[in-house]
Amino acid sequence: MMRKNVTQLVTVAMLSSISYLLMMFDFPFPGLPAFLKIDFSDVPALLAAIIFGPMAGVIVEGIKNILHYGIQGNLTGVPIGELANFVAGCLFILPVSYFFRKYRTVKGLTVGLVVGTTLMTLIMSVLNYYIIFPAYTWFLGFPAQSSEQIRQVVVTGILPFNIIKGAIVAIVFVLLYSRLRVWLESKMQNA
Repeated sequence: MMRKNVTQLVTVAMLSSISYLLMMFDFPFPGLPAFLKIDFSDVPALLAAIIFGPMAGVIVEGIKNILHYGIQGNLTGVPIGELANFVAGCLFILPVSYFFRKYRTVKGLTVGLVVGTTLMTLIMSVLNYYIIFPAYTWFLGFPAQSSEQIRQVVVTGILPFNIIKGAIVAIVFVLLYSRLRVWLESKMQNA
């Protein structure tokens, strides 16, 4: 039992570190605002959530964002972007973990990825409209944006960004899962 806990702890720490490193290799998507950058840091969190359960994935998301804020900081001095990334990551990985752990099939994984992408897209659009985007303008000292300007940014930037990011991360994860399927299933049985 003790060895199992230590293995899980070390694996979650390792996946958190990999997630942080992947977060540094972000890139903008053509046609979307430059401040929206895609990265693959949710892939290690998905692995943790599938192998050890949803809480492990949430811990990986949390550690990744704490490391990012502690090492790289934030323009606002307040971890708004890191909090947004944490919430978006959790909204994405939790449905995937739930559906995959319930059905343990590729179909369950696919349904979870679609539900996770949809949930992340819709909830992050609402949060960006009401909380995140206004917080950035306030902390950066920019003039307040009208609700129409914020709606325009959300509809033309945030919404398509989250759909694209969810789809890209889902494709990468399915490809990775197909290569690691046997190993993952053995780890899930031992977890």
